[in-house]
This record gives sequence, C-alpha cells and structure tokens, in this order.
Amino acid sequence: MSAPDATRRPRVVVALGGNALLRRGEQLTAENQRHHAAEAMTAVAGLAGAHDVVLTHGNGPQVGLLALQSAAYDDVPPYPLDVLGAESEGMIGYVLEQELANRLPGRTAVTVLTQVVVDHDDPAFERPTKPIGPVYTEEQARRLERERGWAIARDGDHFRRVVPSPEPRRIVELVAIRMLVEMGAVVVCTGGGGIPVTVNGAGALRGVEAVIDKDLAAELLARSLDADVLLMLTDVPAVFRDWGGPEAAPIGTTTPAELRGLEFAEGSMGPKVAAACRFVERTGGTAAIGALEDAERIVAGAAGTVVTPDETG
Repeated sequence: MSAPDATRRPRVVVALGGNALLRRGEQLTAENQRHHAAEAMTAVAGLAGAHDVVLTHGNGPQVGLLALQSAAYDDVPPYPLDVLGAESEGMIGYVLEQELANRLPGRTAVTVLTQVVVDHDDPAFERPTKPIGPVYTEEQARRLERERGWAIARDGDHFRRVVPSPEPRRIVELVAIRMLVEMGAVVVCTGGGGIPVTVNGAGALRGVEAVIDKDLAAELLARSLDADVLLMLTDVPAVFRDWGGPEAAPIGTTTPAELRGLEFAEGSMGPKVAAACRFVERTGGTAAIGALEDAERIVAGAAGTVVTPDETG
C-alpha cells in the first residue's frame, strides 16, 4: 500500500451483503429490492459525508434468477454466467446509484461494470462451491441437477445451485474507478465479485462460467484503492464466537491472529473473516464487520467487530 495522502479524506470500501437488497425467504421482486436498497443507501449516505466511499455488493439471488429466466427461453442457448453477472451488476448498480443520488444532492454516484481477472487453471473450476439463485427443496434440486446438469449443494435447510468461485487476481477497470473516486464520485463497482474473466497469452480478455466471492473481491478492491477501511455490512451486529451455541458472544476489537484461531461457517461469516484478515495483514489498515444500520458507528469504533493489525505485525 502506498503512503497515506494527508490531503485526502479517509477512504472506505463498503461491501454490502445480500440482505441489502433481499431478506432470506422474500420474493425477488423489483419492489422488494428497491425498498431494501433505499434503506441501505441511507446508511451509506451517512458515511459519505466525511469519507470517500466506494460501494460493492452481492448478486447471488439476482444472477441465479437471471439464469433461470434465460434458461426458460428455448429459442436461444442460455446466456453464460459472465454475461448474466454483467446484467446483474448493471441492474443492482442502477438501483443503488439512484437511491444514493436521492440522498446525496450535489454528489455524483456512478456504476462501473467491473471485470475481475481470475486464473484459468484455478482449482475452483473443478470444485463448485458458490451458491447462486433461489433455495429449493431436495426434490426440486435433484430434478434440476438431472435436467440442467447443475451442481447442487445444501444451504441450511434447503438446497441451491453452486458454481465455481475462483480467486480474484486483478481489477481491469481499476484506473477508471480510482479516477472517479479522486474526483469525488461515490462509485458502485465490482458488484457480485465482478465479472470473471481470464487473460490469454495475447492479453485478450474472455468471460468464464463462475461467480467470484464478493468479500474477497471487496478486499482486493480495497487494497488496490489504498482504502483506509474495508467495511463489510451484513444482517448481524458483529462476528460471534460459538455462533448458535450456548456460549455465543460478539467479538469487539480483535486482530487477524485471534480470528484465525477461531472457526466460522464457510457459507456465511467465513469469507468475511478471511477477507478482513487478509486486508489488515496486507495493508496495515482496518477492517470491520457488522450490521447495515450501524455503519457509521462501526467506522467510529463504537459497534461491530473491528479488526486491527497485530501488535507484532
């Protein structure tokens, strides 16, 4: 990370969890998403008063729905996941930037369709793990597995389609994103982890069938932009020890070393904790995880789980 610029405002990359647009079990209607986007952007707008804000978000339910809609039209082959990812990034970005503009008069909010380079030989392509789309009963899931050749995995009490989730390596549009941020825009980018692409020997980009983990992509974005804070907002107030157990307790201020000594669910808090630890270890900055409505208090250190460098780091 380059040396801090004393003349610029603190820079925060805000990663919105799936709850920003949809609650579990809700219908994926445009109206529901608009309602939750308005709530989420109220919290983000509060941060934008004193910080440069770059916003990223999930897209699992949306890209899954687009895949179902694409498959339902038989006259053309279903669209590939990279194209559907771009569609979802534009759709969600439109809603978020409009709600931001309504709450930040005089500020520019802009969405950047963002390609993220992955390795073509990433082992994730051989082991799909990333859930997308709606939840199904086991009977429904197994039928879709047979009919469409999907990989299926359990998600809590239900089942979902899973796709490869390769490691994000480089953000193609980084220069443009940085320019917009430095001009004072609130930028929405790298949505859903970004559009996954590979680069061939001639330097040409090509989309691939995958969905990049949004938390790891947010960490790469924050690190690449020299952000001071990586803020991951979700539907729980903090990271918990023994989540769901008899001794569950929230973790306040902590370090990567402490968090790496604990276990977290791979399908929920695990990727966020991994991204937080990676950002702090690699940059010396601060990462935080907490509830959407507590965004300003989390950045101020008064709520959520705040991850700071180890004393020996």
